[in-house]
Amino acid sequence: MTLHRFFLLALACAWAAAASAQYQWLDKDGRKVFSDRPPPMDVPQKNILKEPRALTPARASTAAPATAAAEPQAKGDASGAPPQTDGSTAAPAPQTGAGATGASGTDKSLEEAKTKAEEQEKAQKKAQEEAKAKKDAQARADNCQRARQAKITLEPGRLVATTNAQGERAYMDDATRTAELQRAEQIIQRDCK
Repeated sequence: MTLHRFFLLALACAWAAAASAQYQWLDKDGRKVFSDRPPPMDVPQKNILKEPRALTPARASTAAPATAAAEPQAKGDASGAPPQTDGSTAAPAPQTGAGATGASGTDKSLEEAKTKAEEQEKAQKKAQEEAKAKKDAQARADNCQRARQAKITLEPGRLVATTNAQGERAYMDDATRTAELQRAEQIIQRDCK
């Protein structure tokens, strides 16, 4: 019976150890990030605070090409190229394919996706601005048309009937007519272009 309990205890400890396998790193703003997934590739190794021990070699293998490139320089060649048998140095071969990364250490496909998303966002903003400009132009045209119609209606020599607050019909006096006519003129000057 005690062997059974010991086995369950060992299993629970192993399960808890596996569950606590988390990554900790500092993001670009200096905040601690906790995750069960590895940090992005643009996070430098010095900012990674904790990695699960079983998964540490995977990140180290991606950093291996950088250390391999620094190794020829340590052997005395300033250009980083391996020495030739005739004394000359060969130029280093450019990286292509899946192993190629930019100067900042990011993946080309991620850069392309980011560029594409930025272009889509710009196109969407441009479309929204065009729609707003079209809507504003239509509103100005409507205001212009109403102001011109009001100007014709408010011309001197005509009686203009209005309805007051009590719902009674009243006629506009000359001072009110002049004020409304000036307001219509201002709208025409502003919106009729």
